[in-house]
Amino acid sequence: MMRGYRPTPVSNSTLSFCGTDNSSAYKVDNGLLNNGCFLDALGVVPHVFLLFSTFPILFIGWGSQSSKVHIHHSTWLHFPGHNLRWLLTTVLLFVLVCEIAEGIVSDGFNQSRHLHLYMPAGLGILAAITSIVYYHNIETSNFPKLLIALLIYWTLAFITKTIKFVKYDDHGIGLRQLRFCITGLLALLYGLLLGVEVNVILRRRYMWFRYPTEVKPPDDLQDLGVRFQQPFVNLLSKSTYWWMNTFITSAHKRPIDLKTIGKLPISMRALTNYQRLRKAFDAQMEDGPVPLKGSRWIWRSLRQAFGRPLVLSITFRFMADLLGFAGPLCISGIVHHISSDNHSALPPVKLLGVHFISSEAFLANAYVLAVLLFLALLLQRTFLQASYYVAIETGIKLRGAIQTKIYNKIMRLCTSNMSMGDMTTAQICSLVARDTNHLMWFFFLCPNLWAMPVQIVIGVLLLYSLLGVSALIGATVIAVLAPLQYFVATRLSRAQKSTLEYTSERLKKTNELLRGIKLLKLYAWEHIFRSSVEETRRQELTNLRTFALYTSLSIFMNAAIPIAAVLTIFVVHVHVHSATDFDLSPAVAFGSLSLFHILVTPLFLLSSVLHSTVKALVSVQKLSEFLGSTEIETDQDPIVQTPANNNGNIKSVYALQLQAKLVNRKNKAKQDVNRNFEQQDQELTASAAQEDEVCIKIINGFFTWTQGCPTLTNIDIKVPFGQLTMIVGQVGCGKSSLLLAALGEMQKISGNITWNSLPKSDSEENVRAHYMNGRQSHPKRGSVAYASQRPWLLNATVEENILFDTAPNEKRYKEVIEVCQLQPDIDTLPQGDQTVIGERGIILSGGQRQRISVARALYQQTNVVFLDDPFSALDIHLSDHLMHEGILKFLRQEKRTVVLVTHKLQYLPHADWIIAMRDGTVQTQGTLKDIQCAEPELFEQWRTLMNRQNKENSTELKRKSFRRAMYSRDTMSLATEDEDEAADVTVSEVKDSSTSTDEDSLRAELRHRTTIPWSSFATYLRAAGMLLLPLLVLSQLTKHSLMVAIDFWLAHWTSHVIAAQMESAERNCTISRDCEFSHSSYLQVFCVLCGLGIVLCLVTSLAVEWTGLRVAKELHCSLLRIIVLAPMRLFETTPLGNILNRFSTDTNTVDQHIPATMECLSRSTLLCVSAVGVISYVTPVFLIALLPLAIACYFIQKYFRVASRDLQQLEDSTEMPLLSHYSQTIEGLTTIRAFRHEQKFKKKLLEHTDANNISSLFLSAANRWLEVRMEYVGAFVVLIAAVASITNALYSQVSAGLVGLGLTYALMVSNYLNWIVRNLADMEVQLGCVKRVSALIHTQPESYDGLMTPAQVPAGWPKYGEIQINNLSVRYDTSLKPVLRHVNAHIKPGQKVGICGRTGSGKSSFSLALFRMVDTFEGQILIDGIDIAKLPLQMLRSKFSIILQDPILFSGTIRFNLDPERKATDKMLWEALEIAQLMPVVKALPGGLDATVTEGGENFSQGQRQLFCLARAFVRKSSILIMDEATASIDMATESILQKVVMTAFADRTVVTIAHRVHTILGSDAVIVMKHGAIVEYDEPEALLEQKDSVFSAFVRADK
Repeated sequence: MMRGYRPTPVSNSTLSFCGTDNSSAYKVDNGLLNNGCFLDALGVVPHVFLLFSTFPILFIGWGSQSSKVHIHHSTWLHFPGHNLRWLLTTVLLFVLVCEIAEGIVSDGFNQSRHLHLYMPAGLGILAAITSIVYYHNIETSNFPKLLIALLIYWTLAFITKTIKFVKYDDHGIGLRQLRFCITGLLALLYGLLLGVEVNVILRRRYMWFRYPTEVKPPDDLQDLGVRFQQPFVNLLSKSTYWWMNTFITSAHKRPIDLKTIGKLPISMRALTNYQRLRKAFDAQMEDGPVPLKGSRWIWRSLRQAFGRPLVLSITFRFMADLLGFAGPLCISGIVHHISSDNHSALPPVKLLGVHFISSEAFLANAYVLAVLLFLALLLQRTFLQASYYVAIETGIKLRGAIQTKIYNKIMRLCTSNMSMGDMTTAQICSLVARDTNHLMWFFFLCPNLWAMPVQIVIGVLLLYSLLGVSALIGATVIAVLAPLQYFVATRLSRAQKSTLEYTSERLKKTNELLRGIKLLKLYAWEHIFRSSVEETRRQELTNLRTFALYTSLSIFMNAAIPIAAVLTIFVVHVHVHSATDFDLSPAVAFGSLSLFHILVTPLFLLSSVLHSTVKALVSVQKLSEFLGSTEIETDQDPIVQTPANNNGNIKSVYALQLQAKLVNRKNKAKQDVNRNFEQQDQELTASAAQEDEVCIKIINGFFTWTQGCPTLTNIDIKVPFGQLTMIVGQVGCGKSSLLLAALGEMQKISGNITWNSLPKSDSEENVRAHYMNGRQSHPKRGSVAYASQRPWLLNATVEENILFDTAPNEKRYKEVIEVCQLQPDIDTLPQGDQTVIGERGIILSGGQRQRISVARALYQQTNVVFLDDPFSALDIHLSDHLMHEGILKFLRQEKRTVVLVTHKLQYLPHADWIIAMRDGTVQTQGTLKDIQCAEPELFEQWRTLMNRQNKENSTELKRKSFRRAMYSRDTMSLATEDEDEAADVTVSEVKDSSTSTDEDSLRAELRHRTTIPWSSFATYLRAAGMLLLPLLVLSQLTKHSLMVAIDFWLAHWTSHVIAAQMESAERNCTISRDCEFSHSSYLQVFCVLCGLGIVLCLVTSLAVEWTGLRVAKELHCSLLRIIVLAPMRLFETTPLGNILNRFSTDTNTVDQHIPATMECLSRSTLLCVSAVGVISYVTPVFLIALLPLAIACYFIQKYFRVASRDLQQLEDSTEMPLLSHYSQTIEGLTTIRAFRHEQKFKKKLLEHTDANNISSLFLSAANRWLEVRMEYVGAFVVLIAAVASITNALYSQVSAGLVGLGLTYALMVSNYLNWIVRNLADMEVQLGCVKRVSALIHTQPESYDGLMTPAQVPAGWPKYGEIQINNLSVRYDTSLKPVLRHVNAHIKPGQKVGICGRTGSGKSSFSLALFRMVDTFEGQILIDGIDIAKLPLQMLRSKFSIILQDPILFSGTIRFNLDPERKATDKMLWEALEIAQLMPVVKALPGGLDATVTEGGENFSQGQRQLFCLARAFVRKSSILIMDEATASIDMATESILQKVVMTAFADRTVVTIAHRVHTILGSDAVIVMKHGAIVEYDEPEALLEQKDSVFSAFVRADK
């Protein structure tokens, strides 16, 4: 108690309920109700009643058996006034705590203990807690009749408190006495709680009414999958995230996955929030036309849709900020009352036999202030976390809604926007990934925009009340430096944006390097591309240095501005006030110091918030532009769209989806609906069929991709119904464009497209939409099974790719697999057709991807099938089988309309209708006989190219028998791979590794999850070097030691001021000179310490950022070097995306995130260590309390780190499929729209979005769970430190300055405790990036050095091109079987050799062995007499040329693609283009040789890309050329010309041709036939053809 308050000591023997110092305490002469002690005793009765009546029910659990509705969670909160009851009970508890405190303080003036002053309040607290626990159990068990006990309790409590209040008033006790106010408040609260209870009776009618109100639990609580309980739990669990306890602790036992976190509640799902946003958009449109430009309408829509929860968040933030000022005020009050004997408070008044104190006297007690500080901290932290949670939840909802809105727009995007580069996949994915996140974070930071001005104004006013004018000067210093902070933040943002541009460029180049790594290694160009990436990285690092500089300046200013401001304030304060004015007391100093900590926070946040606001404004502008982009023409849609009804169309789409969800719940209902729709569909088909003969008709059609010249002109075609139509023509003549024009994907300038049939089995949504829009008389295009020229596959299983979301039919599925010859390929996959094939089918070869794409088209039961060059990636056997079994048999049996684009003219006799294209127009059309009559020259040209024999039937039989032999199970079991080798090896390894999961490994994994990867941290620090590391550690330790020294000196200084003040009071001196206290020496030391502190802040911030830069530079350099030198085996066994992630996400983390996290973690940790040290120094007894708090912190962080890491990884892993779904959709937009699968893909999008959002919500809830607990621990630290300091000061004479210091540091602990754990968890995740990069760096590189030096190799080698292969055996890895066994061959100089064989025979391995791309473990290859194993690898590969099957072009110019080494002249380049039949194409381009090639050569057709690859090989003019099925994507006419040109251009050079189509090697000098990795035949083609039983002759017969 405060000194001077207690007149006499109290003996323990005088303890009694009413006290023993008052003789009238037990007298009732004036009536019972006029006795103060009796009034207090009367107040005990309701509490005792409640405790005795409810405890049996709580323990026996009657209510738990009474639930009549089965619900999964015990969180059904359905009684009216639920939240109000919890709020009132919380206020009631606070008032009762105040009543106890008031009773104890007022009892200090009595000579004996008066239990009646505080014991009833103690029982009241117990009763209040019991009441809410009892209520919670009754509510969740749904037995409202048991609430009668609470009704009685509230009634009794209200009556007793009202009587007491009235009697106090009768005795003249008024508002000046605190107990009177508390009693009045309690009466009011009990009355309100009674009103809540009566309201439950009136609303639920469970008593005194004949029929009670029936209630039903919400759908979410009946759904076992919904595990996110935040919206459904009570207020206490909501505010403390108590419901997360089980979730967080269970993560320690088993990793968190999507199954663990379950589904989102309905109100939080993307569909629900999208509908809310759509309504807001609709409302904007109703108000007036939406401008095409500008973003104001979007902001208005967002405010309308998501503004209300944001207001709630802002309200919570205001309350938290106001409570935050309690800390400095309480510290100031505690130190003030400790440092002086305070008798200024009003003396207590004795009435009704006891003392009544005023509120001033109550708040003059240091212990009371300590308790109030503790409660204020608890409330402040709770409100702050509630504000954060509501804001982030709103942001996540908003993100989901906008992502859905973007996806709906993508489904209607014009394809030309994508193909012509107006809008790239990367830009749209950036809109989804980055811009929606910018909006989410803006909503999260939005409450700061409103709260910060209020916080700053209140803070400055409070500072002024403590320090006077000097406070305004200090605030001015901060205000002046704040624009500098904003300037640094804007520069930082600009540097980050500039860095991002170079990062994107580097990733683009790295992506191209990785995608073309095989070609680069074969051409020995990898170092050219590595230099290019390194050059971009150097530019990126230059920007990163700028970024690091501004980041370090920002960190420096955050730390230095408060020191500078405090220094300025105290210097001004000392000089402004006279020397005799002892105003610089510890209370003022440390109260103002705490206020500064509060005031500086919003000023620092200001730059971040403004930066976030600017980003959000830019993102909304980009969103507005995207939503305003052009859409496809409306004639393929079920409703004609105009700008006014776009959203109406979406509305119907989502209405259908909702209906579909309801239908899915009941299979029987679904079957009935389907049957119903099929029947209606048949009626529709019958009524809509106008011409049985013509399926598609285009009249006078002009189509374009851009607004310029039309791509297709004067198109007049018809496609007969139920027949095979073939479209033929040279490369680039518009064959694929014609298909897309028919599908409505091109912009139609003029003309008409007519579809004269509906599909037999249209999708449920389409038929329904058809009816809803009343378009029965005008048939629309139905579902078309479309296989694009470049196969488009989903990142799903083989089966899912073929079924494509249609009903499984096992018989049909097997037929399609057989027709496409996929079974042998499926058998080689680790999980068969359940194997996930990766993004873009990465684990499959080109031929396998093509056949799966065709299988999907065949499996769909649509009337129309479009096949765009399906044979380009297939060898002759597979092509032949697919044509005859798939198209001519399977599709014709079903009488489906087939449109086939092909270069294989030998199939023309099978066509019912032929359309010949030339230069973007129709050259001719008709049957083969019609064309023979009308265009004899064209027909003769075709016949020459076809080179067909007349004996078709015998050929067919031989082909069939050969096919059976080829695809027998024995053959396939022995086959390894050639072009499919890499994929096969990869999946076989996956198969081996997939069997290694057991319980032991799970336990090991769980152990691993709980430990921080310190080894990765050591790797990171080692990369920093031995100079920066000691500087980093020493600067951090020195800086924080100096910070503590500054505060200690302030405590020392202010304590001496107080001592001087007390001395002068004792001496009662009147001469100012005698009373003078010199501040100068203290001020000088303070200035020096602050100056050193500011300098060290700069040093530490620079040290951290420069360490990060050094590590970033070292790790990326090592990673790029090892990747370029790594063997092909790495790229064949590691998905490209994984390697690219090391260069993108992981490198970005190392570059920008780890330094910031490391700085924040070290600062938070050292601050907390400093705080604990200072508090322990001031009050050593604190160390005893520290132990349980430390244990609590340890377990909290232990559980949180594991759960947080899992949730972060889950959020990242769910974001990838979401972004992948967007990119997949954009790439396959044509296919999706052709199939009419838009609704199915939208449904998938909603699933991916919800999965990502629930991960984000759980992560946010986990962060709040941690922060609430850590801040509660911090509040306990403050309470213990305050009570111990007060006790020490009162009884051990600890100086007031040290008490102020200890309390200021204690308040700091509560701020920084959760930052330690958060940063520790972040660091743990980020170190995973270092670990992954480090693992890749340890890859064993290829042996680039040879036994011979370049000087020892003869000049001009290889001069002749002679190849001698002796007993060669090779394998892809030491752990794998050989792919070539004991191969012997001799290829003479200038000889043209063809290599053929079945898939897996080792053809490609043969060619790769020449380049040492595979492991040669036996034998040798001699080229011009030199063993290639002895040559330097770079030199060997630079001497050969190769043309691969898959054409690879790089972004840049045509010149760069042909000659990246820049060795060739223009003349040589034009000559190569002329040989490759590309000169007219390149000359027509702007820039000629310097014309732009887009990424992957997308601005050229597949055939043109292959021709450029041929030209590239011609430029090198090496003496040895290898052609690996180089003409697969080229029409037969061009191929024929090329064959002749190659023979003449390379007449004196050695040419090795690997062929799938045997006719391409008939003109060779020699033919090698391979089987199972060995040469089975090697002779001239004529000699082999003469042997009727030779394998080669069988190949030739099959190729006819």
